[in-house]
Amino acid sequence: MKLENCDNIKRLGIYFFFDPDGIVDGYIPYFLADLVKNLNELMIVSNGPIGVEGRKKLEAFTSNILERDNKGLDVWAYKEGLQSYGWDALVDFDEVVLLNYTIMGPLYPLSEMFNTMATRDLDFWGITKHHGLDFDPYGKCKYHLIPEHIQTGFMVIRSSMLQSTEFQKYWEDMPEIESYADSICNHEAIFTKDFNDKGFKSDVYVNTEDLKEFAEYPLMIYPKELIAKKHCPIFKRKTFYNYYSEYLDVTCGQACYELFKYLREESSYDVDLIWETILRTANMADIKDRMQLNYILPTEALLPTICKEKPRIAIFMHLYFLDLIEYCKRYADMMPVEADVYITTNSEEKKIKIEQGFKDFNGRKVTVIVIPNRGRDVSSLLLGLKPYASSYDIVCYVHDKKATQVTPYLIGESFSYQCFENVLHNRIFVENIITTFVQNPRLGLLAPPPPIHGIYSITLGNEWLINFDNSKALATRFGIRVNMDREKQPVAPLGTIFWLRPKAFQSFYESDLSYEDFPEEPTGEIDGNIMHAIERLYPYGAQQAGYYSAWVQNDVYTKMHLTNLNKMLGDVNRTMVQKFGPSTRYTHMSIIREAKTSLISLPYRNPRVNRLKSLLKKVVGERNYFKLKRIYKGLE
Repeated sequence: MKLENCDNIKRLGIYFFFDPDGIVDGYIPYFLADLVKNLNELMIVSNGPIGVEGRKKLEAFTSNILERDNKGLDVWAYKEGLQSYGWDALVDFDEVVLLNYTIMGPLYPLSEMFNTMATRDLDFWGITKHHGLDFDPYGKCKYHLIPEHIQTGFMVIRSSMLQSTEFQKYWEDMPEIESYADSICNHEAIFTKDFNDKGFKSDVYVNTEDLKEFAEYPLMIYPKELIAKKHCPIFKRKTFYNYYSEYLDVTCGQACYELFKYLREESSYDVDLIWETILRTANMADIKDRMQLNYILPTEALLPTICKEKPRIAIFMHLYFLDLIEYCKRYADMMPVEADVYITTNSEEKKIKIEQGFKDFNGRKVTVIVIPNRGRDVSSLLLGLKPYASSYDIVCYVHDKKATQVTPYLIGESFSYQCFENVLHNRIFVENIITTFVQNPRLGLLAPPPPIHGIYSITLGNEWLINFDNSKALATRFGIRVNMDREKQPVAPLGTIFWLRPKAFQSFYESDLSYEDFPEEPTGEIDGNIMHAIERLYPYGAQQAGYYSAWVQNDVYTKMHLTNLNKMLGDVNRTMVQKFGPSTRYTHMSIIREAKTSLISLPYRNPRVNRLKSLLKKVVGERNYFKLKRIYKGLE
């Protein structure tokens, strides 16, 4: 049926909302403000209670708010919304819009879409289509594959279908929905085919038939294309944090980056609405990967800036080893001349030596503070320098990194080189870091990526090591409630040399942390203590405060890093292909995951393994070797 007279269309919207904390983020009222212009009535169905502030936001658009138990996901929320009206009452509407909180926008007035679709002879329609799969990844779909279907995040049902016994029976017979797979296989994936087969006509506003051979899910994989060239008014919130493998298996990872860049630079949409919701609800590692939060900054050319007022800058430093004073001073001299310098150390004698070493430091104000010899660089930043942090907008934090527990010493020295070079390479690079903070007000922490050379290569993909449980427990103490997952890396400054926005560290500075929380020196531990746990919590504290964390490298060091990554991945990939044949990354990962043994886990009677173990002990040192055995439980 067509709806020729757009001015007299009677339309109901049933909007499904869910948030485990009952918080209504700003993108929702922004969307509803445009949606209600096209509705006669709006009903909001929430799976769970809505907070007081959130309810106020929603009541600006409707008083018809239904709170229900968090059961049945979106499917049963729609079902209950329809049933609460009743089939007799729904007859009065020309269209019922079923939509939910997983979509963001609009980027164009929704009236354009509603008016266009009103002229088409349809029984139901949506905005976008999923082109289906020739298999069923869930093992639950009655068609034994995923049919092509309209995506149910925004679905419009016309009266010709609303009044049909087929549509009413569909909802009355809807089985229990207990999982995402149930939702897909018992509703979203089958709805379009079921009703098309019954003779009902459907279509979508955004035609993606030309992209069918490129991607089955254009809204996720081609969001910018759909918005810029096909006038798609929406995008998915999940675009910014869903599993990165979804991109990497078919693209080089550009989709989310290009979408955000387009929204920020070529649309009127406030991207801070995106930051607000994803930083509160998603895992920082997922956000970082999806949005490519890696800043490769030049060392020989300044980035353009329109900053009218210079930010207040300081360098915070902890010095324990007096033989590294000149080393640290050389890097600290890369800071702007107006930057203040604060240095902590653990004795009055060292304070005198440091003050002498930094005397007449190019006119910079240098303050040296003595703190207890507990907590090292962590207590220095969070306790010793805490009184000064709020006076600055951006701070660079460094310490005299000497990893002599790893042999040969060059391994530890190279780690220190990587850290210092990627935060204080030269004055131009430092100015570009400051500019990056100014231009990205949600940026809270900027650190070099984890090291991947020598024994540190085990860190790649294992960034938590044995620290997750300790970090998780401390998160509660610091009031950090954002998403943490032991399977996802902390975007943390491993090495504790990084740039930060002090406002992003409120969770730490407002806590009851004290020097007594840290062990007395020497601790005798190279991992697993409170310092390592807090170090990995930094990005989550920033996220709790509403800021994101990212990696930074200078353009010179990036040359080495690309070579190293390519070498590491190339060696692994070559070995897998030689042993198992050419295949996809997914297949090779499955082979590795299903492997029952590894060289290091084989019994001692294997002489080859004994030689390997002896070599490993020689390379990393016997102390480190047995530490690694403890880290990887069950290796022997």
